[in-house]
Amino acid sequence: MGALLALSRALVGLAARSLADLDEDVTLQQYRTLVFLVSYGPQRVVDLAHELDVTSSTATRLCARLERKHLVARQERPDDRRAAWITLTDSGRELVGAVMRRRRDTLSEMIAELSLTRPLALAATLNALVEASGELPDSQWWQRLEAARQ
Repeated sequence: MGALLALSRALVGLAARSLADLDEDVTLQQYRTLVFLVSYGPQRVVDLAHELDVTSSTATRLCARLERKHLVARQERPDDRRAAWITLTDSGRELVGAVMRRRRDTLSEMIAELSLTRPLALAATLNALVEASGELPDSQWWQRLEAARQ
């Protein structure tokens, strides 16, 4: 458990550095919102609040900041004008892709320095943790990022 906690701290640090290198004006919470939109598509503010474990008013303010930065857009749907739907803009998608590519490159460098005797077993364990967390597997996530382009 200690090793997993240490790894999670290292990965949060890596995410923060990758984001700061590209756009220091976006917080980790805002970035997490953008990643969620890539993974699951347009969302109502109330659903984002639930996912991020914040109040609806906090999610509304967070989305307003992202909208001012042109990373998301608000849309009304003809079938539900009461709720604003938050969608990723091209700029938001490009930022997420750039940060993820930077993270992938850094992790690749780190892994290249390791001498793993059972790399497939490690990959299977990591993928099981991803599944248990409710996150998308990496290949599906990149497919969604590409689909958000259309």
